[in-house]
Amino acid sequence: MACGGHTPDVKQGTGAGSGSATVHSGSGAGSGSATKPTVATLPDVGCLNPSCAYHAGANAHFTCLAGGSGVCFHFGGPCTPADACMIDPADHIYKTCAKPVEGTCAQWAAACAPKSACMFSFDDGLYHHCDDISGGSCKRYGVLCAP
Repeated sequence: MACGGHTPDVKQGTGAGSGSATVHSGSGAGSGSATKPTVATLPDVGCLNPSCAYHAGANAHFTCLAGGSGVCFHFGGPCTPADACMIDPADHIYKTCAKPVEGTCAQWAAACAPKSACMFSFDDGLYHHCDDISGGSCKRYGVLCAP
């Protein structure tokens, strides 16, 4: 499946973005010899699957463009999780945000928990799977998870 959720039509091509690269071989610059280029197929690198992760230093949520092992390695722009379940930096509790603004919340609602149960720990600054969720807080953290 392609990134858009449908199976792509696979076609051979030589234009830009076709998934191929041209490798030239020859005897060196200025030698005057020309050889036929060899075409090498590049491996599929997969689809970008960003998430919305909490950044403790900024006290806001940002798109996590690359992450794993409990941390986000590369943050993008501000975001709101799909279910609007965000961390309230004032009390460290996950709550539904009734009025999201640029990765922060202007009006909090009831406590919530992410569907994945992957929650940020203020104790070590990492994301862990929560083995015991209660009232928007994690009572017992488990293994590291990708934000």
